[in-house]
Amino acid sequence: MASNVTYHKAEDLPEVIPVFPLRAALLLPRGEMPLNIFEPRYLAMIEDAIRGDRIIGMIQPDPETDDDDRPDLVRIGCAGRLTAFGETGDGRYLVTLTGVSRFRIVEELGVGTPYRQVKANFAEFALDLAPGEGQDEVDREALLKTLKDYLTANSLEADWDGIRRAPNEALVNALAMMSPFGPREKQALLEAADLKSRAEILVAVTEMDLARARGDASSSLQ
Repeated sequence: MASNVTYHKAEDLPEVIPVFPLRAALLLPRGEMPLNIFEPRYLAMIEDAIRGDRIIGMIQPDPETDDDDRPDLVRIGCAGRLTAFGETGDGRYLVTLTGVSRFRIVEELGVGTPYRQVKANFAEFALDLAPGEGQDEVDREALLKTLKDYLTANSLEADWDGIRRAPNEALVNALAMMSPFGPREKQALLEAADLKSRAEILVAVTEMDLARARGDASSSLQ
């Protein structure tokens, strides 16, 4: 979904952002994440974001946390811009976040809002703002082969015409975001150094999942 605002450098993004902790959720630059918002604290977050710069940080709770209401957070998330908003008539909001850039939490702030806010550093992920960066390095053939194997093993269909037309960046990030893997795998995909590395992680994790499904004992992570 197209945004009306283009961010050219890390300094264009706000230093303080609200964050939405969500387990196994993965937002990536230029990816689209639909959200069904119903908790009062996140309804307030959406309303404030609409009045402000429309940036919200998606981030995972730390897998080791033992506080379900206010979990510790992992250090790296991805900021998205609210690019679609709708009311349902029963108090919920249906929104779409379009990924802009990953960020690292500098510190969580003590705030009076019901939702959490952090000081975010976008500088180390400046290349996220360059569409298509590194996509020529992706092994597209390996990615499509693994995707085909996964679909076949799970008796799933796909729009192969659309897949073949998709640029490498859109293909890798969409497949990563839609993948059924757990929090640690999703975080590894988020933190990948570049698009080539993300594609390689996605292929490796998918191949291990297929091996486990076949009962291959050698597929366990070392």
